[in-house]
Amino acid sequence: MSSTEEKYPNNFIRNIIEQDVADGKNEGAVMTRFPPEPNGYLHIGHAKAICLSFGMAEEFGGETNLRFDDTNPLKESVEYVNAIKRDIEWLGFKWKEERYASDYFPQLYEFAEQLIKDGKAYVDSLTADEIREYRGTLTEPGKNSPHRDRSIDENMDLFRRMKAGEFADGEHILRLKIDMASPNMNMRDPAIYRIRHVEHHQTGNEWCIYPMYDYTHCLSDSLEGITHSLCDLSFEAHRPLYDWVLDELAMNCHPQQIEFSRLNLQFTVMSKRKLRQLVEEGIIDGWDDPRLPTISGLRRRGYTPAAIRDFCRRIGVTKSDNNVELALLQSVIREDLEDSAPRVMGVLKPLKLVIENFPEGEKVALDVANHPKDETMGTRSLNFTREVYIDREDFREEANKKYKRLVLGSEVRLRYGFVIKAEEVIKDASGEIAEVRCSYDPDTLGKNPEGRKVRGVIHWVSAEEGLPAEIRVYEPLFTVDFPDADERDYHELINPESLEVHHGIVEPSLKDATLEQRFQFEREGYFCADSKDSSPDNLVFNRVVGLRDTWAKIEKAGGA
Repeated sequence: MSSTEEKYPNNFIRNIIEQDVADGKNEGAVMTRFPPEPNGYLHIGHAKAICLSFGMAEEFGGETNLRFDDTNPLKESVEYVNAIKRDIEWLGFKWKEERYASDYFPQLYEFAEQLIKDGKAYVDSLTADEIREYRGTLTEPGKNSPHRDRSIDENMDLFRRMKAGEFADGEHILRLKIDMASPNMNMRDPAIYRIRHVEHHQTGNEWCIYPMYDYTHCLSDSLEGITHSLCDLSFEAHRPLYDWVLDELAMNCHPQQIEFSRLNLQFTVMSKRKLRQLVEEGIIDGWDDPRLPTISGLRRRGYTPAAIRDFCRRIGVTKSDNNVELALLQSVIREDLEDSAPRVMGVLKPLKLVIENFPEGEKVALDVANHPKDETMGTRSLNFTREVYIDREDFREEANKKYKRLVLGSEVRLRYGFVIKAEEVIKDASGEIAEVRCSYDPDTLGKNPEGRKVRGVIHWVSAEEGLPAEIRVYEPLFTVDFPDADERDYHELINPESLEVHHGIVEPSLKDATLEQRFQFEREGYFCADSKDSSPDNLVFNRVVGLRDTWAKIEKAGGA
């Protein structure tokens, strides 16, 4: 990924880093990190954080570590670790070192013993419910645990026995001794170690006590020499604890935590818990379902790394709410694919036309540009045949003059081909139109007829040479703007029409479409060969985005 064209617009984080470098802070070095927990797949909100952390470091000649926050083995797995690495690499970023919080478990344990020796940590034996009760509320101070005044020797003995596996899960925890009356709830003697007898995906059964995130994160940052620890605003109230731990342990490196607003994208959920529910309940087709805001879902849908990076730059970096309309993301991918996607023809809802005066068995070869504005993409050959498919939406038995498609008794041009006229409609027993019989003007290849007005131009696919394809058209998964903020059961907010599957026909050149290859289906939108289900013998295409924003109009009209 490169650099100058992809710099973030000016923002407060850049200003802070720029000033630090100018002042010689950290000897002018910039070292950032991206610290995901491997308990799910990354989504576009993480993409914002990735682009920012990697982008700021690169801009100032620094580097970025990838560090997995793997302190909760109950919810974490190697599957998620591998998916996260794959997504970051796909976005175009390279990390300096791959680290795990579990790499530091021995040091973190030693730091915890030091805090006990210094009288700044104690083992608490209250139950989880009792701890919540003692913690107080936002308006009422907490009260000290009856175990807060245990002696240093007793605390050390209990903590070492916790490590040795003598106690059951939840029987004891290790807490910092700060201030139970603090107005900041995070400073009311926070827990820093818990007992969990569970195998860890990196350390196996070596440990049965695991450090908590707030304790682990700041120390991991310090041990790695991180200079600027960028995180979302939900951690702003945790910053005093971040600084307290580093100060009390007199760490040589004291990173600066800087918070920015998290991304909320219209019609999507960013909650990992809700995303996991959607997957586990089978509401969608796994973490890479093209309706999800996961990076793997966006990749399968057909979004490009460049478009996602561009989107992350455009939404900016602030401390105010970052509620972004889906239309912006769609606009970015349209701009990208407008220049890069070759044009093809595909029919989503096929209706057969029989051109009765076109000689049976004959073909007219058409040399067609793959892109109207880029000659370097070359050309392809299409054969015009007696029978073709058009989209059912492109035919009416009767229509007013505003309808610029095929109408019984009127003419249209078939894209790249001839002008045709609808002469007769053939219906099946149910009254459905089975085919339309037409005539064509052999003198209109590449030109309009003289003295006659043609309604418009429509796309088509040869019935003889076209290939069957499953074409999936996606709409937003939710019907409300920001479902994470909606208090109703999220099941009630799901759009029942978020996926429409068409059994269409596409031109023969698409037989060789590679997985995740993107095209513009003329007059239909941008489509991508599905990376999971498509093959040369079973073509499947996902609509990346329409040619224009239709969902906004539907939603405003109450159609959502």
